[in-house]
Order: sequence, then C-alpha cells, then structure tokens
Amino acid sequence: MSEIAVLLHNVRSAHNVGSIFRTADAAGVSKIYLTGYTPAPRDRFGRIRKDITKAALGAERFVTWESARLPQIVVRRLKREGWTIIGIEQDPRARGYRRFRAKPKTLFIFGNEVSGIPKSLRDICDALLEIPMRGKKESLNVSVTTGIILFCCQ
Repeated sequence: MSEIAVLLHNVRSAHNVGSIFRTADAAGVSKIYLTGYTPAPRDRFGRIRKDITKAALGAERFVTWESARLPQIVVRRLKREGWTIIGIEQDPRARGYRRFRAKPKTLFIFGNEVSGIPKSLRDICDALLEIPMRGKKESLNVSVTTGIILFCCQ
C-alpha cells in the first residue's frame, strides 16, 4: 500500500480545508501540508478554528498536518526523501487521472479554488493529472476533486 500525503496551496475556504481533512482521514492520508494562505486547524495563536473543525468533524485531530509558507520548500524536501509529486491541475501537460496509480510515497498537490496551482509549483511536479470536465463548468470544487483523486488513484 502506498503512503499518501496532500499539499493544499492557497486554498482560501476553511470549509474546503475541513472537508479535505475529513476525506483525507477516510482515505488514509498520512499528512496534509498547508501552504501559502491556506488556513490551518489552529490559528497562529494556537486557537482552534471552529470553521475548519465544523467541516472536518474531528478529522483534524487524527490527520497529521504542517503549515509552511512556501510550498516549493516542502516539495523539494519530500523529493529528496523519495516522494513522487503529482499536481492536480488543468494543464496541457496533464493526463487523465484514471490510469494513474500512486507510487510507494506520493504527494498530491491541490491549489486555489479559482487560480489553481501556480506555474512555478506545477513545473517542479513529477506529473500533472486532471479530471476531464464533460459539462459546461470548467472545474470541480477543490474538496470534491481531492476526494476523487484520493479514492481513485490509490
């Protein structure tokens, strides 16, 4: 079985972050990295963020997490430790997610709800995956996308 981690970069919505914690717990994710302005379950003063805990339903107590300002530092460290880095983004280089299977240590990166993963971060990923859109909308909610990827790519 693979070890899976998630990196959320500049995900603004505390509700989405809480939902992702809950999904990550259900999918067996070992760690969540919160980078940029992504809110953490505890604020900078150590107080519990009720908006996150409401959506996470306690999962934030079971899934290990770490906050970092710059995602590139986290990604470079994990690459040195042998992790495969997979960005989830609509990009000309992205391939469909259905044929991908997680490697022994895989980090999935999810970005901002509107602007996605910045190019500088996409450029250091080992691969990019996307979920094809068949309807009129261009994308899914980041927490929905995370659930699809975590349960389909293990």
